[in-house]
Amino acid sequence: MFISQSIRAGASRHAPTLLALALSGLTLNARADEAATLNRVDVTGQQSWADQHQLPQTTASITRQDISTTINAMDTEDALKYMPSVLVRKRFIGDTQAPMATRTTGINASARSLIYADGILLSTLINNNNGNGSPQWFMVTPDQIDRIDVMYGPFAAQFPGNSWGAVTQITTRMPQKLEGSVDVSVSTQPFKLYGYSSKAPAEQYSANIGNRSGDWSWWLSASHLDSFSQPLSFATVSQSTTPASASLPVVSGAWADRNRTGGAIQVIGAGNLIHTLQDNASLKLAYDFSPDVRALYSLGYWQNSSKATAQSWLQTADGAPYYGASSGSVNLGGYAYSASTIAGQFSSNNIEQQHLMQGLTVGTRHPGVFDWQVALSQVRYLQDESRLSTGLYPAAQSGGAGRITDMQGTGWATADVQGTWRPDGPGGTHAFSTGVHLDQFKLSSPTWNTSNWVSGDNGTLYSNALGKTRTSALWAQDVWRLAPDLSATLGLRYEQWRAFDGYNYATTSKGNGVAINQPGVSDSGFSPKLSMTWAATEAWSVTGSFGKALRFPTVGELYQSVQTGTTYVQANPYLKPESVLSGELALVRDTGNGPLRLSVFDESVSDALISQTASIAGYATPVSFTQNVTRTRETGVELALDQHHVLVQPLSLSGSVTWVDSRIVADDSFVPTTPGSSAVGKQVPYIPTWRATLAGTWHFDERLAATLAGRYSARVYATVDNSDINPSAYQGFDEFLVLDARVSWQIDPHWQGAVGIDNLNNRKYFLYHPFPQRTFYAQLKYAL
Repeated sequence: MFISQSIRAGASRHAPTLLALALSGLTLNARADEAATLNRVDVTGQQSWADQHQLPQTTASITRQDISTTINAMDTEDALKYMPSVLVRKRFIGDTQAPMATRTTGINASARSLIYADGILLSTLINNNNGNGSPQWFMVTPDQIDRIDVMYGPFAAQFPGNSWGAVTQITTRMPQKLEGSVDVSVSTQPFKLYGYSSKAPAEQYSANIGNRSGDWSWWLSASHLDSFSQPLSFATVSQSTTPASASLPVVSGAWADRNRTGGAIQVIGAGNLIHTLQDNASLKLAYDFSPDVRALYSLGYWQNSSKATAQSWLQTADGAPYYGASSGSVNLGGYAYSASTIAGQFSSNNIEQQHLMQGLTVGTRHPGVFDWQVALSQVRYLQDESRLSTGLYPAAQSGGAGRITDMQGTGWATADVQGTWRPDGPGGTHAFSTGVHLDQFKLSSPTWNTSNWVSGDNGTLYSNALGKTRTSALWAQDVWRLAPDLSATLGLRYEQWRAFDGYNYATTSKGNGVAINQPGVSDSGFSPKLSMTWAATEAWSVTGSFGKALRFPTVGELYQSVQTGTTYVQANPYLKPESVLSGELALVRDTGNGPLRLSVFDESVSDALISQTASIAGYATPVSFTQNVTRTRETGVELALDQHHVLVQPLSLSGSVTWVDSRIVADDSFVPTTPGSSAVGKQVPYIPTWRATLAGTWHFDERLAATLAGRYSARVYATVDNSDINPSAYQGFDEFLVLDARVSWQIDPHWQGAVGIDNLNNRKYFLYHPFPQRTFYAQLKYAL
């Protein structure tokens, strides 16, 4: 079909159906025109990134043609929609906060996976969250992609411990002749929930052109996106127990519900209604010094301008919208509510961002006796300013008091030098690789008070978080064919890490400023790796892998401030690195129609860095902060299939089922927020027990294809003590099954069209935020 996938299934009524379909692939008769390698699921006939670099990880892949044919993709992260054990938390088209979750890592742990584009790091390792630590997917547009490879587990020595979830390698296109295209995509999402109803449209325009002349080749790409989101938050107040007096003004329009812990609430409005305008431009230049040595320079620019507003559903007796007040109370449903509490639920924010990405790679292009590569990359925030209103709505929409957070200067740089020696040449019995790595990450995040949040200058400093981390590493890997049917990969990585220049400034509730110069910290360690593959027969192979990973804290985890109301709590610069012991046993069968894989995996994490909520002495309400959880363990099974000509010639079927038992084994730092609560034995936050995908494509002929796909996930918990018992609420995490459909038509050699629907069954669910409902797509493309 179109993708290398592992099917995840659910312990709900939907999971058995998906699982049965996946297992049915085990009985399919072979056809020998397509084969799988030992450690990947790749049906394109092209080598995966892992194969090219002789890496031991299980790999899933998808190509440009398959994305175009089968996926409603308006953002690059859409291409991973049906990958095994992968979930990218994309809330709307153009979302800049879309972290990736894998088998054993959740959507709040962006630093536990790595994303690269042509060797340039897109993972924002300045934090480990689903906010300002989210990957820079937007630096690459879907039409630039040539292929994507996802490699699972920390089993390759050349990657840092952040690879313990997965490593995603995005390879973009380079032309062999004059090529170009123009693409127009549009979508609309009718959204209804509580008292809100609207359509959330989006439109994207992109153009590409490139050519090759002699030893030079170049590629130029540009795109523009204009999109609107559904509400990303809801304004809520806890259910009052105080009866309203007859003198209080009456307001109406609230919706009674319960929050994620089961407490009664009133939902009074919608927030974070975002309109975003984004532009992306990129240039790639390549020069071939010889048939085997190439230099590639990549330059990418991205800008984002977004405005978020809020809407109240409350109305006064005369029908006017009610947004609260600075004092007093109102009568809502016969109970008294503080007007200032209501007012605190509504705000606006404007964001202006400009990010610059560049990379230079020089090295050999084809495997030989000796290969080498030098790679340099840099990502910089030329502008990253967020303006937030703090005054009373609706007047605050046009100005007034607020705060400005400026992350200009934040960014990172990486440098890698590596070489591979094959004494017997390509395909020989031995390949030894080694390399050195250096990176530095910088966080700059001051927040200023301002008298006019829309256009005013910086006023007094409200808070600040600064810091840097630097890692240097040396690694080696030896691939050795011990016998014709037995091979081993041994790896070792040594890393030295330090954090420095940490600084925090906070404004207390009394208006006093407190500055703290944080101490520098350092750590180091070895990470051994071992994989062995036995090709039992021409059709069957078994691979066992073990790897240790050290995931050092990000700058944000060490130095970001924690706020309770208007009071900040001192950051914790003494967090320990996460230490991961991971193992996988993968059984692969080549049916002739494609590969089938069964993986059993186990993972033990010491000092897991997880955000917790607890009470701190001296503060009346709980606060959230990152701490080391003593130990977690995740054990699971993943079944993946990718089959062609299933029962009949035109049908391709792919999918995955993943089951994971994730538990907190010990948490010595846990502070209960309610008497008697405990984290031990509870499900690790953000990791579902079941996940599944299933996608089928019917090829009517070479030009016309239709795809129907499904995505399933069991509910997850967001708290270490699993106290969020109600997942079907704002800030909860629902179980969901959504169906997607797409029809693509190659009209002639130049024109291509497609229509599609995501969430065909219009499942209304929450992953903290309300997620998109049924969304309609249309696309028209012209290529030279």
